[in-house]
Amino acid sequence: MTTRTLGFQKRKVASGNSPRATVDSTWMPSNEKIQQILQLRALALAQELPAQEVRNEDIEIVEFILGCERYALESCYVTQVAEVEDITPLPCTPGFIRGIVTLRGEILPVIDLKKFFEVPEKELRGRNKVIVLQSGKMTFGILVDEVLGARSILATDIQSSLPTLMGIRKKYLKGITPERLVVLDAENLLMDESIVVDEQVAE
Repeated sequence: MTTRTLGFQKRKVASGNSPRATVDSTWMPSNEKIQQILQLRALALAQELPAQEVRNEDIEIVEFILGCERYALESCYVTQVAEVEDITPLPCTPGFIRGIVTLRGEILPVIDLKKFFEVPEKELRGRNKVIVLQSGKMTFGILVDEVLGARSILATDIQSSLPTLMGIRKKYLKGITPERLVVLDAENLLMDESIVVDEQVAE
């Protein structure tokens, strides 16, 4: 809190004038000064809002299953969800790179998150489910077992500091909700250089 010391100057009161009238006219702030004071007060109040109030907002997510666990990604990073029959394998790529697919005329690499996160394998049934992520120029698909749909959760429900968030997954997690929903950090996934597939290889 900033403490201001207000200085004042003694003035000689002319004969016939009321001392009170002289003081009132001296201290009457201008409209510009009033506006400045109001702006400063509004700024101070905004800075003093509890952090919980600022963060208490809904987050739109896409929920899916990997192995026996439920996961989620913020929907602002999801451009499409698709079922594909075939994923073409790529030579000379890490084991978690499942291959490439063509969606809407665009060739995209597909990441097998179960291998990337070392999640126990589960036999896939039916067509491959792919969630396409994008941030800036980076885009790729992630292979999931099942897509449960889209919904919203409270940001304050995500617990970011838990002892169970260990191992390779910790870097890519935002946290876990009380209902045991694992919320992934899509931005960290998309910016990870180890996931980048050389365009020449993909073509």
